[in-house]
Amino acid sequence: MNKISIPIGPQHPLLKEPLTMNIDISGERVLGGTLRLGYVHRGIERLAQQKTYVQNVHLIERICGICSHVHTTTFCHAVETLLGIDVPIRAQYIRALMCELERVHSHLLWLGIIAKHVGLDTIFMHTWHDRELALDIMEEVSGGRVSHAANQIGGVRFDLSQEQEAMIRKTVNDLSDKANTLMDVIENEPVLQARTKGVAPLSAETIKNYCVVGPVARASGVDVDMRRDHPPPPYDRLTFNVITRQDGDAWARTVVRAEETRETLKLCHTILDEMPDGPVSVRAPRKVPEGEVVVRSEAPRGELLYYLRSDGSENPARLKVRTPTLPALNLIPKQLSAIHVADIPVVMAGVDLCIACADR
Repeated sequence: MNKISIPIGPQHPLLKEPLTMNIDISGERVLGGTLRLGYVHRGIERLAQQKTYVQNVHLIERICGICSHVHTTTFCHAVETLLGIDVPIRAQYIRALMCELERVHSHLLWLGIIAKHVGLDTIFMHTWHDRELALDIMEEVSGGRVSHAANQIGGVRFDLSQEQEAMIRKTVNDLSDKANTLMDVIENEPVLQARTKGVAPLSAETIKNYCVVGPVARASGVDVDMRRDHPPPPYDRLTFNVITRQDGDAWARTVVRAEETRETLKLCHTILDEMPDGPVSVRAPRKVPEGEVVVRSEAPRGELLYYLRSDGSENPARLKVRTPTLPALNLIPKQLSAIHVADIPVVMAGVDLCIACADR
C-alpha cells in the first residue's frame, strides 16, 4: 500500500496551540512523523535581561497560562536565594496552596481534553465544570483566573482571611467528592480504556534517555517529583504520595493524572491545616548581589528549572528557563509509529501540549 504524508498544523482543530506534524501513513497504520515548533517564540529569556527583577515577575507569569503561578514562585525563590532573604512561612504556604490548586486545574483540563478526543463528551463537560471551582478559588483570593499576580519578591501580595479559608476548605471538599466520582467513572469506562490501553507505550529507559519528567515519566514507572526529591519550602514540611504506574501507555498517563488530582486535593487540606499565622511578605532590595543559582519546582507537567545569574544590578545578567514540555514534545515522533490514525489525538493529548512555554 502506498505511503501518504498528512500535514497536521500549524492550525488544526486537534491543536490548542500552533505546531506542525507531518505524519506518514499507510492505510490506517501510522508509520512515523516529524515535528516542527517555533511558531510562538517570544524571546522571553532575552527580554528578561532588559527588565528589572520586579518587572520580570509579571513577565515570567506569562510564560504559560495554565501554570503561571509556579513560574513566578520558582523565579521569586531564585531571586530570594541570591538576596539571602527568608520568606515568611505563611507566604510559603500560600504559594504552595496556589501551586496545588493550579495542578488540580491543569490535570482536570487535561482529563477533559483526552476524553473529548476519544468522544466522551460527558467526562469532558464534567471535568471542565469541576476545574472552574479551582479557578474560582484562585480568582477569589488573587483577583485573577489565569494570571494571578500572587507573588512578589519577598512573599505574596495578599493574605487569606478566615472567611476565605473557610470558602477554600468547602470548595476543596466539594472538589474531592467530584474527583472521587470522576475516578470511579474513569476506572470503569470501557471506551476510554479501549482507546488508551496499550496505545503509545513508553519504557522507563526511553523516558530517561529523553529526560522526560512529570506525569508522563511517572506513568512509565520513573518515580520523580521535585516536591519530594528537591523540596522547595514549604514542601520540606509537607507529606504526600507520589503517584506512579508501570505500563507507560496512554491509559497509565490518564490514571496518574486522575489519581494525582485526588492526592493534590488532600495536600490542599494539609496546607490549610498546617498554615501558620504571621506576615506574608518582607521588603527586598532592588539590586541583587552577584552570583548564580539553580532552582527547581514541580509544575503540573513536571520539573521546572530556573537558572539565574546576577551581575549586581537591578536586571538579571542571564535567565534560563527549562520547562517540562519540550522533552515530552520530542517524544511525539517516537510515539507516532505502530498506531492507528484514530490514535493520533490520544498521543497528542497524552503529552499535555504547551507550545507557549516550550517556545517561550
